[in-house]
Amino acid sequence: MNRLDSRDANFTQQLDALLAWEGVSDAAVQTRVLDIIAAVRAEGDAAVVRLSNQFDQLSAVSMADLSVSPERLKQAYDSLPTAEREALTQAAERIRRYHAHQVQESWQYTEADGTVLGQQVTPLDRVGIYVPGGKASYPSSVLMNALPAKVAGVAEVIMVVPTPRGEVNELVFAAAHLAEVDRVFTLGGAQAVAALAYGTESVPRVDKIVGPGNIYVATAKRQVFGQVGIDMIAGPSEILIYCDGQTDPDWIAMDLFSQAEHDELAQSLLIAHDAAYLDAMEASIARLLPTLEREAIARVSLRDRGALILVADEAEALALINRIAPEHLELSVADPQALLPAIRHAGAIFMGRHTPEALGDYCAGPNHVLPTSGTARFSSPLGVYDFQKRSSLIGCSPQGASTLAAVASVLARGEGLTAHARSAEYRLLPNK
Repeated sequence: MNRLDSRDANFTQQLDALLAWEGVSDAAVQTRVLDIIAAVRAEGDAAVVRLSNQFDQLSAVSMADLSVSPERLKQAYDSLPTAEREALTQAAERIRRYHAHQVQESWQYTEADGTVLGQQVTPLDRVGIYVPGGKASYPSSVLMNALPAKVAGVAEVIMVVPTPRGEVNELVFAAAHLAEVDRVFTLGGAQAVAALAYGTESVPRVDKIVGPGNIYVATAKRQVFGQVGIDMIAGPSEILIYCDGQTDPDWIAMDLFSQAEHDELAQSLLIAHDAAYLDAMEASIARLLPTLEREAIARVSLRDRGALILVADEAEALALINRIAPEHLELSVADPQALLPAIRHAGAIFMGRHTPEALGDYCAGPNHVLPTSGTARFSSPLGVYDFQKRSSLIGCSPQGASTLAAVASVLARGEGLTAHARSAEYRLLPNK
């Protein structure tokens, strides 16, 4: 794992190189994705079946082979071992309860002249959620994407999940049942995104697509944005831990590993102002890394994108946190609440020594779909608000219309838009 020191003359360059990640796919991937989207738009179900057979090594004859019935989802849930079923249910309850606090309500107010102004909040009609398959399957992603949509009041949630070589994850199906997903298709890749964005004979067209995927999925989401809404273009998983040197190094090492095991591009960073503690961290990492089931993946991640960073003091640590704007931030310190006012940029903040990031991934309640690659500077976790939209309400009384028309007329004529001005002027009340 890399060691960085903020006092080094080239620290800024070293950190920039470590943080660099290019989220844009190469020209070959973009061309392939555009071809796939065009095929799905032109051929509908036929293209989806053909491409799924090709990329996921399936032998589907029709979309019926790529559709999952509600009965099949319930069977998956009912067949789970008791411990898994109870854990999934508890996680769902916590996620649902947390997101219920995010629901936005419509509002109105009436001005003195009788003019009514306000905002009407309505849910999206239909949402598509993409759940990864392949290297790893994530039932937690089903809950984190579907439940906020349901809490928001979305009428129909459509889930797509690839099943490479026909491999099904029963927990994913069980989670779909628990989250009350309306329809499930065993589709993946750019063809799944295209089917959701444009619709086919079997796959309904959605209003928004959420959920992570590989480079083909991310590229396809970027391409269809505008036709549908998307949540974000997610980069590799990240964790940044700020520790005061008083937490057991083994705990922190495993917290770093929890992201490094995702994939080779994941990033795990630790900031501390105690060089001896970083030495102890290196020893813990060296001792515990060989015990991981996904050691090979984590080792590459830590070697290429991980770092132990020595800073001068707490103030420098906080400045660095805001500069990095991490997806996951752990404040492993005695009084994390005291630091919150100084932290402006982070996707999720885990406070205290007993709050590992892994709890947020599964069952704490807040969403685990978070801004990555520094985008926490301007974006937020997935939430109910992503599945609601707002319409402005304007209702003028005769007196209110006349008052506003006088203002609008002047501004419209100043812009040279005389039809605007005349439209407003028709509402002017005669002078008495």
